[in-house]
Amino acid sequence: MKKGLKTLLAIALVAGTITTGAVPGAEVATAAAAASSSAKIFGYSDPAAGRTYIPIRVLSTFAGAKINAAQDASKLEIVKGDKKIVLHAGKKKAQVDGKKAKIDAAPFSYDGVTYVPLGFAAQHLGLNVKWHESTSSMRITSGGQSMDLPIIAKGSLTDKPVTYRQQVFYSGGAAFRANIVTVQLMHPRVSLDAAFAHNQAGTVQNLKWIASENYAYAAINATYFDAYSSAIYRAPYGYLVSKGNMKFVNGGSNLTVFAYDQNHMTRLIPGLQFGKAFAAGQVEGAVQAGPLLVQNGVVAVNAPREGFRDPAILRGQAARSAIGITRNHELIMVTTPRASMPQLARIMKQAGAYQAMNLDGGASSGLYMNGKYITKPGRPVSNALLVKVRK
Repeated sequence: MKKGLKTLLAIALVAGTITTGAVPGAEVATAAAAASSSAKIFGYSDPAAGRTYIPIRVLSTFAGAKINAAQDASKLEIVKGDKKIVLHAGKKKAQVDGKKAKIDAAPFSYDGVTYVPLGFAAQHLGLNVKWHESTSSMRITSGGQSMDLPIIAKGSLTDKPVTYRQQVFYSGGAAFRANIVTVQLMHPRVSLDAAFAHNQAGTVQNLKWIASENYAYAAINATYFDAYSSAIYRAPYGYLVSKGNMKFVNGGSNLTVFAYDQNHMTRLIPGLQFGKAFAAGQVEGAVQAGPLLVQNGVVAVNAPREGFRDPAILRGQAARSAIGITRNHELIMVTTPRASMPQLARIMKQAGAYQAMNLDGGASSGLYMNGKYITKPGRPVSNALLVKVRK
């Protein structure tokens, strides 16, 4: 990291604090917190039919309904107060309080979870629903409480939750080769983590050893750090959160933070707003770097607004690392040998990112998967974003 950015963040580290007081909107729960187990909870969309489905347990753990077991396994009984709803898996057949009711989509079961049409449930159980474009999630409100439920396309989960491809992108007449690792965040076997070298801030280590020592299947370098110092302590320059624990604080900088909750729903958060998100329980893990590259599908690079002054960030071309989030809740981890920030933003958009941000680059740029380097960093790094895959 160059001197200008290093000075900016050093000041921020001294001045920064985490907001821990009351947070507006803190009543909004994550889907994982609403569920009583550690399993991910999400809904499905069926674009062809224009339908959205939610797990039936959302109605019991969040909406206050009781799900009664029936002798007929295909029969679903939902009771809330005086209202009784009967549905039938695989059939467009429903009764509400003993009377036939119109239902235009059949409930179904997948991987041991039963899904019911959201529109029908909202109508008869008094749920308010609102689509949130930036996070591809449905906010469901019941009794004054709200939850954000990630929605993915029906049939999109595969038996390979992490895949790799190399692709050439074009921007301004120039070609850019990029390495891309794609992670299905809602896959039941996938989890994310963030880790420091040797599990200690201020140290450095080869990226592959950070991954290996933390049993990660894939990894990418993450936050900036004091790469050029001869000091023993190599200061990192951004927030790092692992397993809900704040491992490093940078509370005075507006550099973008990549954050995910217990349910692995992801957000890109301006640094000065991150303390509120953490205090509100929306952060299970996080890394901070920036600048923001893509926002809601639109190239959105404005490095000076985040506090960057380093010409290497503002105008230069260098090896780059970046992460993006697709509209289908996939994480894409990207490295390219040489690009400017505007070029990198266009690469990320073309790669499918709906939201994207830059990570530390130059000699730090590295990407690892399944025991091997895809992009080998030119130096040991301070920290990494990790992808773990349960067997």
